[in-house]
Amino acid sequence: MKGWLGISLGDATGIGPEVALKAVAAEAAADDVKYLFIGDEGLLRRLNISLGVNLPLQPLAGPGGSGRFFFTNPAAEALPEHLPAGSPLAANLAVAALRDGGQRCLRGELDALVTAPVNKEAIIRAGHKFIGQTEFLSELAGTRRTAMMLLGTDERGRWLRVALATVHIPIKSVPEKLTAEKITLAIELAAQSCRDLGLTRAKIAVAGLNPHAGEGGEFGDEEITTISPVIQAMQQRGFDVAGPMSGDTVFHYALKGDFDAVVAMYHDQGLAPLKAVAFDSGINWTLGLPFIRTSPDHGTAYDIAGKGIANPGSMIAAIRLAKQLAGNKAEP
Repeated sequence: MKGWLGISLGDATGIGPEVALKAVAAEAAADDVKYLFIGDEGLLRRLNISLGVNLPLQPLAGPGGSGRFFFTNPAAEALPEHLPAGSPLAANLAVAALRDGGQRCLRGELDALVTAPVNKEAIIRAGHKFIGQTEFLSELAGTRRTAMMLLGTDERGRWLRVALATVHIPIKSVPEKLTAEKITLAIELAAQSCRDLGLTRAKIAVAGLNPHAGEGGEFGDEEITTISPVIQAMQQRGFDVAGPMSGDTVFHYALKGDFDAVVAMYHDQGLAPLKAVAFDSGINWTLGLPFIRTSPDHGTAYDIAGKGIANPGSMIAAIRLAKQLAGNKAEP
């Protein structure tokens, strides 16, 4: 890939800026990508020195000029040093950086955006209406036809890819919020993700909601009333999709390679197996946006922020996926 990759630095009191710098330093020699860090300049420069990364950072002046490692601060003022974890100032900047990165993608200034972790509670306390970065960028792009996919590899290099039909809602609300439209969208976007990745097929498994996929209605009827009709309709449309499959076995078969992606019915059904397989290298990919957005699959980790010990593996994986997708998109 050649072009521009943006990285919003997320919560400045978390590990986002640290793993971003470490990951870019690890990836810099792989290609000629230009990187734009979006966040606080002072923090970025201090970390660049203290971590021993020593990237030749320079302010963003325009599309021309030499150099590969740029920064821009979307806030009017610099952040003070030594902010407490979850500071409102850091939360406000995290939102501003996310917005700035999304807008640059929509204007075609960036080929992809990688977003470092934010803290939802801190953002809400700072006065923002906020569900998550996926929802924020979907609204910014003016689309609701998006879904969250989590993906990663185990120690043997086997991929697990999981698209979610519902995301950040309470467990008790899942049966009510789990609609045919959401399952349909997740299947469509999961299949498209396989094509975007350049896979030779797009074989999708759909998990059931209830234990044993409802056991023929004994443990719930959502499989009968909602999930199975969607699967049958998608098969008639030509999608290579199977299910509903029991949630306690479907991920095993996907990891074996029988399926290219799984559609999970709710957040933890999909994320628990994914993180068991790829805790340090999991990626969050927003499907359906008009631009490429990936993210490391971890949080702000306030307990280790500032100690220089954060593992950049997930951020490296997110950057690599963003570059792969941008490269595939650029091919004729």
